[in-house]
Amino acid sequence: CPCNVPHLQIVNLLRKWSLSISGQDKIKAEECIACLKEKMQTVTLIPGDGIGPEISTAVMKIFEAAQAPIQWEERNVTAIKGPGGKWVIPPDAKESMDRNKMGLKGPLKTPIAAGHPSMNLLLRKTFDLYSNVRPCVSIEGYKTPYTDVNLVTIRENTEGEYSGIEHVIVDGVVQSIKLITEQASQRIAEYAFEYARNNKRTSVTAVHKANIMRMSDGLFLRKCREAAERNKDIKFTEMYLDTVCLNMVQDPTQFDILVMPNLYGDILSDLCAGLIGGLGVTPSGNIGTNGVAIFESVHGTAPDIAGKDMANPTALLLSAVMMLRHMGLHDHAKRIETACFDTIRDKKVLTGDLGGKSKCSEFTEAICQRVRDL
Repeated sequence: CPCNVPHLQIVNLLRKWSLSISGQDKIKAEECIACLKEKMQTVTLIPGDGIGPEISTAVMKIFEAAQAPIQWEERNVTAIKGPGGKWVIPPDAKESMDRNKMGLKGPLKTPIAAGHPSMNLLLRKTFDLYSNVRPCVSIEGYKTPYTDVNLVTIRENTEGEYSGIEHVIVDGVVQSIKLITEQASQRIAEYAFEYARNNKRTSVTAVHKANIMRMSDGLFLRKCREAAERNKDIKFTEMYLDTVCLNMVQDPTQFDILVMPNLYGDILSDLCAGLIGGLGVTPSGNIGTNGVAIFESVHGTAPDIAGKDMANPTALLLSAVMMLRHMGLHDHAKRIETACFDTIRDKKVLTGDLGGKSKCSEFTEAICQRVRDL
């Protein structure tokens, strides 16, 4: 096919065009759509530290087995000091992400050095990754105290208590400023409703403490209410953070999508991950402006097992599946996800943290074989 534009926007335009034509022109348009959708797309791969390179290799092998139309461009994002002593990610890594728009990231450690920033926070600020999305769905065959969990946390990712504005007022007294803006609150609220609609979800719950922080959380809640007025096809509720935590451990099935400011999201998303088995089986995606998105495993670097072929690649793999869906590659996403879940449910080849005795490479190969058989 002579098509030379890989962007998904062109696919959507062609699809709309094909609905208004017929005959040979329609067949040609549909062939062009298929060609564009299957065209190789480049993703920036950030293997990370500790077990990161091992689980990244596992994901690449599974993608190859699934013949996913992805080519990888590996980059290191360890911060360097730029002009004026400001910490920045290396120029080649930034250029790669700016060009490819899509990234997959393993766990990162923050070097122990005076003034060195959190690597994850630096990435969020560099690419304005304003929304952290974590689906928490029970995995059949992996037993936890909870069943039928199926919810999504959407966390504002750029401000709140993590704005980094702190100072000493007098000796022994430190002030940390919680920054909430109208623009960021409106953006995350609108995204929550958009995500609900695009993923056939039915309700959005705004999580807040506006009863105490009347101005900051009050502004966030007001923007959520305004977004709800513009999206009346999606049910909207609002709930205090402490009430959400209480209800979550009693019955998580009552929740669908939860949207919240930064700190609340950091805590609540990990709590929800615990309901389905932990961070080792929980995917995560960070959505930014200008089409940029980075999907990641949110567990640690596990230096104690690094290089020992013991790591569990499930979280990074499921994050990569999220990425495929975000890119519109739904068939490949479904095949890989099904192969992963079937392998876990079968219980014959599992890594230690999943209750088995298999190596990372063996678990990876078991998923690869299932992908090929689907």
